[in-house]
Amino acid sequence: MPSKRWIKFLLVLLLVAIATIGGSVFWISSFLHQPVAPTQEVLLRVKPGTSFTRLAYEFEHAGVISDARRFILLARWKKVAAHIHAGEYLFKQAATPAEILDRLVAGDVRKFQLTIPEGFSMVEIAARVETSGIGKAEDFLALASDRQRIVQLDIEADSLEGYLFPETYTYTSDTTLTTLLTAMVEQFKQKVTPEMLATASELGMDQHQWVTLASIIQKEAGNDDEMPLIAAVFHNRLRIGIPLQADPTVIYGIKDFDGNLTRQHLQEATPYNTYRRRGLPPGPIASPGKNALQAAVAPADVKYLYFVSKGDGSHVFNATLKDHNRDVRRYQLKR
Repeated sequence: MPSKRWIKFLLVLLLVAIATIGGSVFWISSFLHQPVAPTQEVLLRVKPGTSFTRLAYEFEHAGVISDARRFILLARWKKVAAHIHAGEYLFKQAATPAEILDRLVAGDVRKFQLTIPEGFSMVEIAARVETSGIGKAEDFLALASDRQRIVQLDIEADSLEGYLFPETYTYTSDTTLTTLLTAMVEQFKQKVTPEMLATASELGMDQHQWVTLASIIQKEAGNDDEMPLIAAVFHNRLRIGIPLQADPTVIYGIKDFDGNLTRQHLQEATPYNTYRRRGLPPGPIASPGKNALQAAVAPADVKYLYFVSKGDGSHVFNATLKDHNRDVRRYQLKR
């Protein structure tokens, strides 16, 4: 039978163990359930290959967590220390260590948005990309004209002009020009349906010719409702062999265009001068949106051959040159 002294020793040992366990539980619990609020917005970049231990101490130093050691223990207990996503993380609200850890595992990095409007040319897109900070415009243009890259993206063209779909794209600080360019082309492919391609073929156009026509419609149209009418004018002209006489194509072919289209410009022999050349130009002049792509294969059933701007963003359409000249005098020459 155990002696009283032995029983007393066991009781003391048990109390010490309970106190130790209780202290440990409190030490962990107080850390887990106590949100930490940074004194100001904190932007931290997690670099690829950074050890979790180093990351934890960086977070503690920045005031995002209160204790690096306990943060490391939490990650090891959850077995996620090796599953942290690299990128930029913005911290501005109070959060518990578990919530911080969940964000790192989910890759909840800081995101930005880049909007490419319909009708932007490749040069305009490149300038906007540079403004966003993703990369230099000249590098973007070089990539969009790289033959090997174009083949990899399964596009039959000399450049990606017209195939960079106008859309709002979400990107992060780690997004590269290649990633963005690929996303734009993939977005274009998602908008193109087999029915569109089949109809284009029935109308005598391959994909490149269809996108080229859609880009001209996009630049000429004042609104989406007019697109089928403008498409009809160009289809009718192509069918009977009349030059398209589209100002946006002429402008596209002018180097360093200053915004003033002159009669001399209309006489310049460039591949994109549709006043001097019949048929479509060599390729797209901008990125058409979905409505322009649709209009190019679904023109209105009208006999119009001409249209002129009314000066308010809309156009007036005519089937005869006499009526067209009348409206030119009415809407253009008087201004």
